[in-house]
Amino acid sequence: MIEMKNKQLEDQIEKVLDANKICSFATVEGAKPKVRYMALFHEGLTLYLATNRKTDKIDEVKDNPNVHILVGYDGKKSSDIVQIQATAAITQNNALREKLWTGEMTKWFEGPHDPNYVVLEITPSHMEYMNGEDEPQVWTG
Repeated sequence: MIEMKNKQLEDQIEKVLDANKICSFATVEGAKPKVRYMALFHEGLTLYLATNRKTDKIDEVKDNPNVHILVGYDGKKSSDIVQIQATAAITQNNALREKLWTGEMTKWFEGPHDPNYVVLEITPSHMEYMNGEDEPQVWTG
């Protein structure tokens, strides 16, 4: 593995994030991992996941903020894939909730100011980018 932190690698990772609106999101429940699919938003390398504050994942993040995200696998050998080790923080920042709000969220929330609508802010510490051809490249924060 090639370990680096450079603009070219960050750009490659952002392209994968831009191309994928769904991710696998893993938390720790007790001593075991728990994975689910979630809608993915991002600004640069900071990721955001919208969720309900009454879900198990919120309790799991409160107990252990260490999370893992997998983005990009489409079943093909040449898939661009990013694995992300990170920490999650729960926020009810109104500006962020408004920015991430989509009409589709009305299935779960009354609006962007619904008290149950929260955002998980994901801060990566280690990311592994793989394109199916070259050796994996590692970004560390």
